[in-house]
Amino acid sequence: MNTLLRENDLSHVIEADRAHVWHHLLQHKPLETGEPRIIVEGKGMRVWDQKGKEHIDAVSGGVWTVNVGYGRERIANAVRDQLIKMNYFAGAAGSIPGAIFAEKLIEKMPGMSRVYYCNSGSEANEKAFKMIRQIAHKRYGGKKHKILYRERDYHGTTIATLSAGGQDERNAQYGPFTPGFVRVPHCLEYRAQWDLSGEEYGRRAADAIEEVILAEGPDTVGGLCLEPVTAGGGVITPPEGYWERVQEICKKYDILLHIDEVVCGVGRTGTWFGYQNYGIKPDMVTMAKGVASGYAAIACLVTSEDVFELFKDDASDPMNYFRDISTFGGCTAGPAAAIENMAIIEEEGLLDNTLKMGERMIDNLNALSEKHAVIGQVRGKGLFCGAELVADRATKDPVDEKLVQAVVGDCAAQGVLIGATNRSIPGHNNTLCFSPALIATPDDIDEITDAVDRSLTKVFG
Repeated sequence: MNTLLRENDLSHVIEADRAHVWHHLLQHKPLETGEPRIIVEGKGMRVWDQKGKEHIDAVSGGVWTVNVGYGRERIANAVRDQLIKMNYFAGAAGSIPGAIFAEKLIEKMPGMSRVYYCNSGSEANEKAFKMIRQIAHKRYGGKKHKILYRERDYHGTTIATLSAGGQDERNAQYGPFTPGFVRVPHCLEYRAQWDLSGEEYGRRAADAIEEVILAEGPDTVGGLCLEPVTAGGGVITPPEGYWERVQEICKKYDILLHIDEVVCGVGRTGTWFGYQNYGIKPDMVTMAKGVASGYAAIACLVTSEDVFELFKDDASDPMNYFRDISTFGGCTAGPAAAIENMAIIEEEGLLDNTLKMGERMIDNLNALSEKHAVIGQVRGKGLFCGAELVADRATKDPVDEKLVQAVVGDCAAQGVLIGATNRSIPGHNNTLCFSPALIATPDDIDEITDAVDRSLTKVFG
């Protein structure tokens, strides 16, 4: 590894980190005596920590973000060049990379038309919620303001997005929440709520959404927010018949369909967007993470032209436009990075590679399930895969979360970083998660699953 710091400088960084950085998703008490992990360098699929230990990254930066891998000089150079020329102006004005990326993005999203820039997935989802609420006031006297969300889905960390959060442990201690958000049942066939399977289960899970709409009153429901594949809730791929029925229901009751692509977007499932696997025609699509592969902060809310037109139908009314701003939505680094990120995916054929390597990962995990009875189900789409661990296949009782984390920890000790559902769903934080960069090779996939094999043997015997 070519370290960027001398040994004495690195010691100072570690002490500064311990003394002053408030890390995400960590209990800091153990760090009073332990050493924080600091990732110093990355290249391709690999990262190195402060001790010089090499890891293969099977979670694309820990949170499904670095889709094209580390060390992409062309992205860094594009960002540098753009920032020197013009780094920022408020989003009420346009920019060259903002216009060009919006055009390229819309080319990948037939039926969609407009791009609203902001800087995180949570914020993008907030924008969508605000639009739905404003439309309710503009057209329905404020009544059609309720937004439906699904059990196990996750849409962000703000109070409003937690109000639309289907993971109760993530929500714990942060209430009271914003009113007007209503939960609908999950669609995980492996843990079916009804004695049905296949397409019958899929349509029944969608019908459960209609039942909630009818209970709330169709004239009060304005939006439905769903992930195309549930991510942190257990990598849940939708059952056959589900999405077709969901689309029918939204059209029937004049409900805006908002697809949260923050995780699945920009190649993760082997298509540009996850919803494109299922023939959906959404009204709104939100995205972040892989849009620029973490090389710059960027998120987008993309809408149909019909939604856009609702905010310009009466120019004489001073309150009749979308009165919103995202300060760093005006930073040009994001779209500059996103243009190069998209070009890399196209030029290197990474969508096709994602499909091929995703199939290999699913095959490898299914082979492990024949060896390890603790694997209850393998599921996934493209390079977005999960393995649910159970104490007993017959009863499907989940294994203890501590054992799942022991597998994650042992893989890390082997130099392989994987993920898992963690403090999210009470009693069901039992799914190992895999989302390597779209550049993964067969050897990379095998290295990841071989490490999982060894860890399962060590933890479960």
